Amino acid sequence: MTVVSAQRRGSLLGVVDRFWRKSGYRMTAINNDVDVPAIYARTGDGFQVGLIVADKGQVHFDVLSPCVRPSAVADSASRATAPLDPEAELIPRPNIHSDFWSVERG
Repeated sequence: MTVVSAQRRGSLLGVVDRFWRKSGYRMTAINNDVDVPAIYARTGDGFQVGLIVADKGQVHFDVLSPCVRPSAVADSASRATAPLDPEAELIPRPNIHSDFWSVERG
């Protein structure tokens, strides 16, 4: 997972905000908190989405679906790109450096 530095978190949320608005999503909340910024929106078909930047630049993407009838879910057709150790007790922290997203100003 890519490290998103404190200096770039607002940029990341801005890019996502513009894309969601362009896609017709309606913004429902924007959290400008310095430590845990986030944006939340609702899609035209009733899904609620959120992008939260938490501790150490860990980015979380949450989706809540509108009410649906239960149905079978097929197994994934592709392998995970960042598998978790089944023995792990904690979610791993970001550890991939990006020249843009991970920049730290001195």
